[in-house]
Amino acid sequence: MARKYSKKASAKVERAMKERKAGTLKSGRSGRKVKSRKQAIAIGLSEARREGAKVPKKAAKKSNAASKR
Repeated sequence: MARKYSKKASAKVERAMKERKAGTLKSGRSGRKVKSRKQAIAIGLSEARREGAKVPKKAAKKSNAASKR
């Protein structure tokens, strides 16, 4: 089975996680410190995506059919 994410993407996520742990990872425009583990992973993947690494597309938001009724 093929790798879902490239090694470059894994390295970017690892770097983002280390920065989060050190307290130096900051989010986009606001520049706030990132505390969330999930957000750190998302930042790493988006950086890898920007550099052309093999990363699957972002998952589309699921619409909740029950709440629309």
